[in-house]
Amino acid sequence: MSAANEVMVIGGGVCGIQAALDLADKGFQVRMIEREPTIGGRMAILDKVFPTNDCSICILAPKMIMCYNNPNIDVVTWAEVQKVEGKAGDFTVTVLKKPRYVKEEECTGCGDCIEVCTLKDEFPNKWNANLGMRGAVFMPFLQAVPRVAIVDDEKCLTLTKQKCKMPCVRACKRKALDFKMKPETVKYNVGAVIVATGLDDYDPSEITEYGYGRFTNVVRAMEYERLINASGPTGGHVHRFNDHERPKRMGFIQCVGARDLRVDHPYCCSVCCMYATKDAMLAREHYPDIESFIFYTDLRAFGKGMDEYIRRGREEYGIKYIRGKPGEVTEDPETKNLFLWYEDATDGGIKSLEVDFLVLATAFIPFEGVENLAASLGIELDEYKFMKSRDPLLQPLDSTREGILVAGTCQGPMDVTDSVEQGGAAANRAAEIIAQACGAAKTSKKSATRSA
Repeated sequence: MSAANEVMVIGGGVCGIQAALDLADKGFQVRMIEREPTIGGRMAILDKVFPTNDCSICILAPKMIMCYNNPNIDVVTWAEVQKVEGKAGDFTVTVLKKPRYVKEEECTGCGDCIEVCTLKDEFPNKWNANLGMRGAVFMPFLQAVPRVAIVDDEKCLTLTKQKCKMPCVRACKRKALDFKMKPETVKYNVGAVIVATGLDDYDPSEITEYGYGRFTNVVRAMEYERLINASGPTGGHVHRFNDHERPKRMGFIQCVGARDLRVDHPYCCSVCCMYATKDAMLAREHYPDIESFIFYTDLRAFGKGMDEYIRRGREEYGIKYIRGKPGEVTEDPETKNLFLWYEDATDGGIKSLEVDFLVLATAFIPFEGVENLAASLGIELDEYKFMKSRDPLLQPLDSTREGILVAGTCQGPMDVTDSVEQGGAAANRAAEIIAQACGAAKTSKKSATRSA
């Protein structure tokens, strides 16, 4: 198939999935490259999405399956883009496919190899925000697509020390494990590239006044998402880490690491006000007598239905919004309760509030490795290391290299709705770019024929 009919989508989150599905519907062949063992991205770890509070994976999982099973979409997971050569309409993309040590075409996802792994439940599971454990053979999460196990080559005793008796191999009835797999380099010829690689959340350990990493009952918002999720490490039951009791008074601090010049994140993350409200709502749905306090600088509820969502939080869920950012958090060494010291911007004066669990709404930042990927693509980053668009108003999806598009949160923080919209828009723009390239090629061929 010619490059004129192929598009590469880098990133298998909800934005990339939407772009791939829309392109497939238009008749294009799509090559989706995902650096993780499964598609789904950050949305796959969320419990609910605002402002509807619909189940996140219930929305996402059908899209993941449709994407993987679509005959016009080739999903390549556990792979990374190494180099992009050529021009719009005719790119050659070099991709490194890392070995899973499990044959994708043979594995049924039964989990037998995972159950018998010698190192089962020995390592932090990053898909559970490192709050749960996994083995050297694992599956990222229950709804992973493809539903195929993977062997961690940095942890597996067979691959690192050649000392394991390989019970996983004996347990697999399909003979799917293959420890002789090697990395593979593949080249694809495509007409356009869509980058939808997402972002990361900030580790607030260096912002010492809030006690993250020092105080037992302080967590990041993404850690809380896994605690409140039924598929998470606690089965959806939020509890304090010191005594395993459920919290009765929860605090939420906004803009942790965002709008903060100390850590070079002066920008607003746009979604934190909303997801803190959602998280407080979820706490009340689980525990009707819980009290939630949200400390904020400004409430930025600018999207459709979002102001009403904040109002619902106040009126229906009893969330108390306090305008004032705490300057310090201290801990009672005996109870492990937390005291939030803040200046009340509404009533004035220095006050303190005691809570027994604290959630930090941390900044969203560019994903790890963004500079290397940008160099491979030959595109520019902005001052905060998000992927730069040619013109935020007139060409918001075009990168600084013709034919390579940037969509979703790789451009900057945004919510799920905006990410999906950008995925669809990027699909339309990619089709337009290929059509223009084909038109230019035909015109050039006609001119050459006439000259001859």
